[in-house]
Amino acid sequence: MDVLVNLHAFLATADAGGFSAAARKLNVATSVVAKRVTQLEERIGIALFHRSTRQLRLTEAGQRYVHRARSVVADAGDLLSRMGEKDRDLTDHLRVKAPTSLTVARLADAFATFQTQNPSVKLEIVMIDRPVDPVTEGFDIAIGAFPLSFGGVIDEPLCRLPRLLCASPAYLRTFGTPKHPRDLVDHRCLSFLPTGPEWPFEGPRGRINVQVRPLLSSNEGRVLAQSALADNGIALISRYLVEDALRAGKLQPVLSDFPIPELWVKAAVPERRINAAAVQALLRTLKTSLSQMP
Repeated sequence: MDVLVNLHAFLATADAGGFSAAARKLNVATSVVAKRVTQLEERIGIALFHRSTRQLRLTEAGQRYVHRARSVVADAGDLLSRMGEKDRDLTDHLRVKAPTSLTVARLADAFATFQTQNPSVKLEIVMIDRPVDPVTEGFDIAIGAFPLSFGGVIDEPLCRLPRLLCASPAYLRTFGTPKHPRDLVDHRCLSFLPTGPEWPFEGPRGRINVQVRPLLSSNEGRVLAQSALADNGIALISRYLVEDALRAGKLQPVLSDFPIPELWVKAAVPERRINAAAVQALLRTLKTSLSQMP
């Protein structure tokens, strides 16, 4: 248990920015915290903090391992809680990677609901719009719709992510309506940066990939939706972002005979964290919330 106690001291010091503040948080003497951190550094053979008379800051190694250390402490806490009372509140610290557009549109409410139901679980939500390996980058859950998989990670499907091509009626009156995906090379295209300018379609004879020349590229889907509403071009976009505009006739589907391959939103979870009670509880909340997505 000494290693676990020392890890607690390391994390408290990293969070508080100093031994004295960490000591107040842990309700022990400052010298005790400093000794525990020193013991941990001696055990692993590397310095975790740069020390000076004026400040204390994490070394590169400390920055690299602080999230892993947090996961280890959380795992231990989860194990002890499972061995104890069955009905006690969940206690954990979950670091979650989530995509920007989906978080703002759907997941923010799900995270708020989860934390209301589990007030002792600390959430750290980091919005990133690229594929992330949760093991190497220190996440308990990495949410995304990319087809990549990583070693030591379990993928939990959350929901389908239908996509479509759409444009405003005014744009189509001005520039014409494409009849085939290859016609898009002559159109003003609005492209989602993480998936790139090569747009895939399902044709009667199989997959068709078209390299478009984007007028606008963005990693934020709502930027693409607003540009399409402003008559600026044809957007390849997740349907949930434009559902209201489609119903109102402000946007209309394009190339409906050539559907866009469907993606899945999934949660990538490190194998060592998949059975943590707080992780499973958050996954259930996310699945419930996203099941209502159009």
